[in-house]
Amino acid sequence: MKKLIALFAVSAMASTSAMSAIALSGAASVSYDDNGSAASATTYDADLTVTGTAGTTTVTVSADVDGASFATSAATMATTIGPVTVTADMHDEVSMDTTATNNTSTATGTAGEQIFESTDTSVTISVDAPIGDATVGVDDTGTLTVSGTWSGITMSSSTADVTTVAGSIAGMDVSVTNDAGATTWSLGTTVSGVALTLASSQKVTATFGLAGNTMVVSSIPAQALVAQVDGNSAGTGTGGYGARLTASAASYSTVAISRSLTSGATLAATYSTADDSLTLKASVAF
Repeated sequence: MKKLIALFAVSAMASTSAMSAIALSGAASVSYDDNGSAASATTYDADLTVTGTAGTTTVTVSADVDGASFATSAATMATTIGPVTVTADMHDEVSMDTTATNNTSTATGTAGEQIFESTDTSVTISVDAPIGDATVGVDDTGTLTVSGTWSGITMSSSTADVTTVAGSIAGMDVSVTNDAGATTWSLGTTVSGVALTLASSQKVTATFGLAGNTMVVSSIPAQALVAQVDGNSAGTGTGGYGARLTASAASYSTVAISRSLTSGATLAATYSTADDSLTLKASVAF
């Protein structure tokens, strides 16, 4: 493993002087929310991503640029050596303390924090080898994954107790995931030009219109209270590493209308019955 890491470091140093392709992308938006009976608010967001590629090595750096300073949000470097992939996560993200409000996460800075916050910079080494119609992969944590597609059905299973099956059956897109005994699923189909999706969480969405001019109607189920669980840094106790608090929320519905303009911008209006609010948003991606 040390030799692989050393080889990765050498290839990374070489790429700094021979970067053959640099791509710049990003997105920006401004939103106005009347917040129903509460005070209205205007929010802004702008993100920038720089991707450099030299041979099989890729460097990606992302930043949030709408604040008072240039704040890095992600920095990764990846390279492939035959069937071996080496990935370095060079940015230590700090998880925000969150609770759920109307099924969305918001920063609170108080309750609901992840009890253990570790440094998440890392170097990951994985090997993927094709065996017949399947691909067998293993990473440096020892997790073994077997995946492949047979008769249009994609299947993946790992020793981390996660199994996923997905495919299209009689015009219906089906996905089922079992994570350590907990099963979730989703169904999607199109009827008379209307795209419908149903998830095991009981969330239902219907999408009308064509690309660039759509209306999406969603029904979001009620969220039951999930208590905060205290854990420890080793994850050895009954609470593991700990779990965030999820606040209860009543069911609600949303209607979102989106239209792409010839200028390249997108205008969207979303109404939510959760707080009787209307949000207007203008965004652009490049």
